[in-house]
Amino acid sequence: MRPLLLLLTAAVASLAAPAGAQVSGCDICHGKPDFKRVLQSHRTQSLYVTQAQIDSSIHKGKRCTDCHVDVTEIPHRKTPQPVNCVQCHYEGNTVGAPQGDMYQKFRESVHGQALAAGKPDAPACQDCHGTHQVRSHKDPRSQVARANIAGVCGKCHLEVYSQYRTSIHGVGLEQGKAEVPTCTGCHQEHGIRSHLDPQSSTYAANIAPTCANCHAAEGIVGKYGISSEQVGSYKESFHGVASRFGMATVANCASCHGVHDIRPPEDPNSSVNVANIPKTCGKCHAGANANYAVGKIHVAPRDPKSGIVYWVSSFFKWLTILTVCGLVAHIILDLARQVRSRRS
Repeated sequence: MRPLLLLLTAAVASLAAPAGAQVSGCDICHGKPDFKRVLQSHRTQSLYVTQAQIDSSIHKGKRCTDCHVDVTEIPHRKTPQPVNCVQCHYEGNTVGAPQGDMYQKFRESVHGQALAAGKPDAPACQDCHGTHQVRSHKDPRSQVARANIAGVCGKCHLEVYSQYRTSIHGVGLEQGKAEVPTCTGCHQEHGIRSHLDPQSSTYAANIAPTCANCHAAEGIVGKYGISSEQVGSYKESFHGVASRFGMATVANCASCHGVHDIRPPEDPNSSVNVANIPKTCGKCHAGANANYAVGKIHVAPRDPKSGIVYWVSSFFKWLTILTVCGLVAHIILDLARQVRSRRS
């Protein structure tokens, strides 16, 4: 009797609805503000949905069953499964959904693998993009709008988010600086991998190139008074050369500057503050003392501003060139002498 009553109510509601509205039997339950359920992760999920939410999303015009394809009757005899976004969002789709390999990347990511393993707290598309209010990433109200990404990630990664918020990047993002990296700037978007994965953008040997995406671009860092020479000087240093050869244990940018809590050198809490450099270097170099903080850190041997380092580098460069030239001249003269000797 109750299912019949629900269907009759839905029919009446649809007849009374204004033209163009998408009222269906779904709003009998989902139209109640206090309609909710408790998930396996013990979080409470609201099941309240309004037409206004859908109309303000990029899915405006879609019916409930366009996404919830397993809902065929009211009330549900079985709990509907989570929406599978791949049914529209795939390479070559004909419904106008964004094209790309984001789903393949997601399946190979730490989030996708956790979801496939059945972990209850693993994030799916809806956790980041939203459910009924999915908006374009260009919309400031979108959960995946650049300014909002850190907050969305912080719902699960709370400790990391608290560190990022007070870092130089987090503060810059709060100030509205367009070039400041957020979570996806370093970890990527759909293809997030473990930092222990050699293919990850945050793998030890890949961190320097990841940071260089911004810090080697004078047009990005130059407007904030940051020099791009640090990237070049690191590449020429022992640490940089070893890192380029794939050594994962050598110091990279994050080893000295921090990971999520990067702060400017003048900040007393910064790992590269003069007072903290012995401790920072001491993580690898036992016995590091105050002398480690004396002088310039990022030294470019080819820059005359590097002082004695530049002159020593230049001396050995020309010494090597002249030595090789002398050796070549000696070989040529010796060959010429041998030719003359054979002819005589």
